Amino acid sequence: MDFGFSQEDEDFRTEIRAWLATEADPTVDRRTWERTLGEAGWIGLGWAESGFGNRTGTLTQQVVWAEEYARSAAPPRCGHIGEKLLAPTLIAHGTEEQKRRFLPAVAAGEELWCQGYSEPGAGSDLAGVRTAAVREGAYYRISGQKIWTSLAHEADWCFVLARTDPASRRHHGLSFLLVPMDQPGRIEVRPIRQLTGTSDFNEVFFDGARARVEHVVGGEGNGWRVAMSLLGFERGVSTLAQQIGFAAELAGVVEAAVENGAVRDPVLRARLVEQWAELRAMRWNALRTLGGTGDPGAPSVAKLLWANWHQRLGELAVQVRGARAAVGPADWSASSPYEIDAAQHLFLFTRADTVYGGSDQIQRTIIAERVLGLPGEPKGAV
Repeated sequence: MDFGFSQEDEDFRTEIRAWLATEADPTVDRRTWERTLGEAGWIGLGWAESGFGNRTGTLTQQVVWAEEYARSAAPPRCGHIGEKLLAPTLIAHGTEEQKRRFLPAVAAGEELWCQGYSEPGAGSDLAGVRTAAVREGAYYRISGQKIWTSLAHEADWCFVLARTDPASRRHHGLSFLLVPMDQPGRIEVRPIRQLTGTSDFNEVFFDGARARVEHVVGGEGNGWRVAMSLLGFERGVSTLAQQIGFAAELAGVVEAAVENGAVRDPVLRARLVEQWAELRAMRWNALRTLGGTGDPGAPSVAKLLWANWHQRLGELAVQVRGARAAVGPADWSASSPYEIDAAQHLFLFTRADTVYGGSDQIQRTIIAERVLGLPGEPKGAV
């Protein structure tokens, strides 16, 4: 595909830069910022056919928006799970009533979402979900636990993959439920403290939480199909915005290497060049994928590429600093809170890149079985 930006796209880029330069404030409350984005029409650029978005944008314009946002000083998004994951899923699989109920609230930045997929015993192997949902009249009663749930402490709603057929196994008998989070005594959210000292993820416990029957997406028992469709949306335009952030991180590592002289080491210098070249290759691969290759393994290939690249960058970030990378900031004291600098945060956080969002092993299995046609591993094998 000849993927390029037209003059219309570049004019759109200029408009975006001007708006972000005027409106973006990194100190503003994130929920307030989501409403600001909604009021200005920036949420839902890719929902043109649904009739529930704000502005309409071509694929290239969506890329332009994602890239310029990543370059700006705007606050990190807290509404992206609703906009980029839930909304496309409802457009593809939801009823008209579900679209009318949920899409306008997402487009306005008024309701935030989180994703209830992973469990302690079902992370990358999502078919092992054990959270159960039992039909009781007009509701489902949900019991179980989800883990690594981003933004659960802020979210108003959670889309939950649960087992509605107790006799089912693996990917059969699962349903995709829309669950309100404001259920005191029925839903408990516990932050997970990470190596970085931050708590970006949460555990979520469901103890008889309720979801309305009309809030099952795709019909009872069709949750696996809906969930897999959603994961396809996850690897879309946002990948290109992610790479803008990667480029900024790489630039920081290069700057550190130049300042302390580590760049004179030919091995480190070669690794920096490799990181730069691989990032360029990832960009072109992402653009090619947006062109609609129809390759069922494309999302898995992209995940393997960026996760391992980013993890190597984290290792390189501390390596170029030598022994200094092992100590805290100069003003740190025993009475100070747990603090690490940007390079240390990059190293520690990226250790999880090859696990979350589908581990490397799972991605390679998908490529082997669905793309290369290799025989699957016998179920139950040790």
